[in-house]
Amino acid sequence: MTISPVNSASAAAPAAGPAAGPAAGKAGGGFAALDQSDFLRLMTVQMQHQDPFDPVDNKEMLAQMAQFSQLSASSETTSVLEQISAKLDALAALAANKE
Repeated sequence: MTISPVNSASAAAPAAGPAAGPAAGKAGGGFAALDQSDFLRLMTVQMQHQDPFDPVDNKEMLAQMAQFSQLSASSETTSVLEQISAKLDALAALAANKE
């Protein structure tokens, strides 16, 4: 089963309302706003519409799952680094106030 990518014209102007899709209400829009629940929704819809006589190649499915795992790990790393940065900023502010 071949899945064509979303063209830039439809991605730039999402439809309004409940039929706009899972990422329509998220700030920023686009692929950067997708999270784990969106991935699960997309995977479920993909499996529902899959032709049982021509299923998705196992290699493609594994590649998608690996990409999602990498994205998840990257997001977690970013979150931890932001927390560390905030703590360092707070320590720097305390050090500046003591001087």
